[in-house]
Amino acid sequence: MVPEIPPARGDRVGPGPEAPKVIVATGLTQRFGSNTVFENVSFDVREGEVFVILGGSGCGKSTLLKLLIGLRRPTAGAISILGEDLLAADGEKRRLLLRRFGVMFQLGALFGSMTLLENVLLPLESFTDLPAEARLAIARSKLGMVGLGDATQKLPSEISGGMVKRAAIARAMALDPPLLFLDEPSAGLDPITSAGLDQLILTLARDLGVTFVIVTHELDSILTVADRVIMLDKAARGMIATGDPRELRATSTQPTVRAFFNRIAEAA
Repeated sequence: MVPEIPPARGDRVGPGPEAPKVIVATGLTQRFGSNTVFENVSFDVREGEVFVILGGSGCGKSTLLKLLIGLRRPTAGAISILGEDLLAADGEKRRLLLRRFGVMFQLGALFGSMTLLENVLLPLESFTDLPAEARLAIARSKLGMVGLGDATQKLPSEISGGMVKRAAIARAMALDPPLLFLDEPSAGLDPITSAGLDQLILTLARDLGVTFVIVTHELDSILTVADRVIMLDKAARGMIATGDPRELRATSTQPTVRAFFNRIAEAA
């Protein structure tokens, strides 16, 4: 029997099929020597969507994220980001494209010797010519958006893991990118902190229209935030499902998909 599926997303309604595509991935294949991580993976992400890349350990989620943010080139395939060919862009054109999206890495990747305010200021100081007062106002505003308005002078070592993740999101938002990539945002967090982070993601998507691409295997978060998912599978070496996760949990007949969404352990 399939458990009751919670609505979870409140009054949020994801973008329809007419929304512009901000990411188009076509035929992505990644090999390391003779090892094929995945092949022929194709999907799109629409403006304003919370899009989740999911799957079990070793299926290639993090590898796919590295392709999308330009840290690695695929063995084959094409990637369009915000209407630009990511793989063909070079020099100044590539640098400008990379500034149009923000990234929150799994452990936050904050600079430990800098306060939260200084961490969020860093991209503003590096990539804008704004006056110092304006940069400070923006950085404080971003920290306020993620609930850290009273922690601006804290060091990363002085705050909780959940607060580090929030600060990392604030830094990723510093340049007002229309697209944010989050790598395992709930990893290592307790259920209450994780739920609070899920609600933050939904608030930013709803109120600011930010498009999110999230890599995670945390089922509760997937069912809470995702408008649409793709599921990668290690054995299949590719994508085995796509769609609304609540519908996949209720109706999929694919054994691996059903096992994932219904927490069915593999046979010993």
